[in-house]
Amino acid sequence: MKKLTIAFMMIALMALLVACGGKDDGAAEDQTAADKTEPKETETAEPETMTITHDLGEATLEKNPETVVVFDFGMLDTLDELGVEVAGVPQKNVPSYLSKYEDAKYTNVGGLKEPDFEAIHAMKPDVIFISGRQSAMYEELNEIAPTIFVGVDTTNYMESFKANMEMVAELFGKEDEMKAELADIDERIATINEKATNSDAKSLIILGNEGKVSAYGPSSRFGIIHDVFGFKPADEKIEVSTHGQSISFEYIAETNPDILFVVDRDAAVGGDASAKDSIENELVKKTTAYENDKIIYLDPDFWYLSGGGLQSVKAMVAEVEEVL
Repeated sequence: MKKLTIAFMMIALMALLVACGGKDDGAAEDQTAADKTEPKETETAEPETMTITHDLGEATLEKNPETVVVFDFGMLDTLDELGVEVAGVPQKNVPSYLSKYEDAKYTNVGGLKEPDFEAIHAMKPDVIFISGRQSAMYEELNEIAPTIFVGVDTTNYMESFKANMEMVAELFGKEDEMKAELADIDERIATINEKATNSDAKSLIILGNEGKVSAYGPSSRFGIIHDVFGFKPADEKIEVSTHGQSISFEYIAETNPDILFVVDRDAAVGGDASAKDSIENELVKKTTAYENDKIIYLDPDFWYLSGGGLQSVKAMVAEVEEVL
């Protein structure tokens, strides 16, 4: 009887040991599986930054900024063409082809010369683009957010324009698209320049403003017509000035251009006067330009309000192509 009891005890002990061993193996397997499935901590990638040097200073900001304020209409039309969202614009005198930015979903950031600093500050923008009209307020705007000056240097138009385009393309990851756009513009300009330089026709550029006229020559605000497109100036001594050289209608008659380019400021700012009514007078009608139907009224949206943008420069090229 004792032997039988001992035998049962031995069997029970062995069974217990086997059971415990099984449990340990299972627990180890479960722990191994848990180790495999437990998510590992991943390092968060640092946002990519970009440092931009411009005429008024330097700006360092994260690439692909989300809240964008734009005071320069040329830059606005560029971002619009590239499909980049804009948050705030000065909504007065927005060019007609950019009229969608007059919608209430965009914050009105004041006037071109009178920014609404309170509204801009409340937006907490990631970047602000400005040009000449806001340059005096650069420091104040730069305290709110990185501010980049994108005004075009008219004495070096295409190089300045391309630098702006390449900068904004890199900032928003649109390099390939911009490269193709600039190559197309270069090709079209080369064709225009060849035709213009091989022509003997001389041209004069004027701005009409409430019955008064100003002339612009090479290296001026509208000097791209001479400097880039290759049209010979009817007067090479025109004073280089932002507002142009004040002239008379007698001057136009005496200069007698073969082509007269007209920028109508009244049309750009919604004035009641028409440059055509005042310019096509008896004196101007004596010019070769009038006789040959070569008084060209340039679109003021592109030439006066938003020059230096991707859309505006393409439109400027197209208008000059038509002349030739």
